[in-house]
Amino acid sequence: MTKALVLGGGGVTGIAWHLGVLCGLRRAGVPLDDADTIIGTSAGSVVGALVAAGTDLEAAVALQEREQQRAQARGRDTGAAMAAMAVLADPSVPPQEARTRVGAFALAASTVDEQAYLDRMAPLLPVREWPARDLRVLVVDTADGRDVLLDAASGVPLIKAISASCAVPGLMPPVTIEGRRYMDGGVRFGAGADLAAGAERLVVLAPLAWLGRDRIVAEMAASGAVKTLLIEPDAAALQAFGRDFMDPAARPASVRAGLRQGAELAEAVRAVW
Repeated sequence: MTKALVLGGGGVTGIAWHLGVLCGLRRAGVPLDDADTIIGTSAGSVVGALVAAGTDLEAAVALQEREQQRAQARGRDTGAAMAAMAVLADPSVPPQEARTRVGAFALAASTVDEQAYLDRMAPLLPVREWPARDLRVLVVDTADGRDVLLDAASGVPLIKAISASCAVPGLMPPVTIEGRRYMDGGVRFGAGADLAAGAERLVVLAPLAWLGRDRIVAEMAASGAVKTLLIEPDAAALQAFGRDFMDPAARPASVRAGLRQGAELAEAVRAVW
């Protein structure tokens, strides 16, 4: 039975919640880190790399639980990003056109320069080389809104692939790969579950499921998997996230919410996995 783990986007709080859920499930005897394929988008690409490389989840959770100083002026930045996402959610705009519009916005936005962004991302990712496990990272081309899956065979350095997948329009600059500029894979909306075609068992963790749950469910159906499960934040987890998905001060509460949900969902996951 081939198994696929899909990890959706969700910013800083999404990373914490992802790690909490995965660690909670491992504690309950239902580890998802034995997936044959791991597909990560944005925050999910960071966590996917950690899981695929066999990183100690307990240590990763402990790091998230440390209190963080609240970031300054984050509301303004996040507001710009959410404005871009509103374009994607507009049903009157065809999806490809919406992505292209957001791509233009991402290219024109005033952010740090690309190299400074890459330099800032590097120490945040302890995994530097593509893991032996089948890890796929979703990015979106700013020029035409086309989604691209990067993996070890792509020849793209892992740090560039993940930085591109995390390049939220309006917050971070698009990343240059072979002459093209790529942005956050979350611009695709959904979680990328349809990209797990061929897997027989599929579990999707989606911190931002509330933005497009129907689309994620449709993706899961399109994957053709025999057994599927969507794990999304419950009301308490959403409260833990707060309004700013990039606020490091919300990490401890977010990871604890994930740990709780992981324990609560263990039997449901066991039935699928």
